[in-house]
Amino acid sequence: MKDGKYPDPNTIHPVAGYEKEIYVKPTITNPNIIVGDFTYIADSDFESHVSHLYEWNGDKLIIGKFCQIAAGVEFIMNGANHQMNSVSTFPFYTLEGWEMSPPEKIDLPLKGDTVIGNDVWIGQNAVILPGVHIGDGAIIGANSVVGSDIEPYTIVVGNPAKKLRKRFDDELIELLLAFKWWNKCAEEINQLIPILTCSDLEKVKDRIKKQLN
Repeated sequence: MKDGKYPDPNTIHPVAGYEKEIYVKPTITNPNIIVGDFTYIADSDFESHVSHLYEWNGDKLIIGKFCQIAAGVEFIMNGANHQMNSVSTFPFYTLEGWEMSPPEKIDLPLKGDTVIGNDVWIGQNAVILPGVHIGDGAIIGANSVVGSDIEPYTIVVGNPAKKLRKRFDDELIELLLAFKWWNKCAEEINQLIPILTCSDLEKVKDRIKKQLN
């Protein structure tokens, strides 16, 4: 291991002497936020980037392993939604003095859990809207607003975020989704780094095929 140190997913500050980048998992206090090993954010407080996550909605934010989350990214959860099938969208039930009980869940535009795959790169100031599913290996461009599902290994940009292109051809994407390198132990991943960082994609295919056989 580099400098005699072993990669530890329970370390909060993985860069010595630098507090504006943290591994997210060991900092989580909200049980409705689930984050995988080695996912980091370019900030010192991840939960401040998750808004409107209210216990009574029952939704979760689920993020996989080895994701890279830039500064200013915002995860907006279902609690931000207002009733839209009535004359007024004003949330009387949340404010003092108004005689209104909370609407039934069926009357709210709840979209379920927000799920981010593994090895996803989310660019600076991107906004992830409620109920979105982002596939493994996707890249979300800076300042994008993601309101619909993103396929694995796809680059999206813009507001609303739209597909720019797939990162790789279908064969390599299928191999990567079968290989699931992020589920391997740190020792194996260290040995795989030459494959994971190689730009000769045909060579990568051959090596992964050998690993899968």
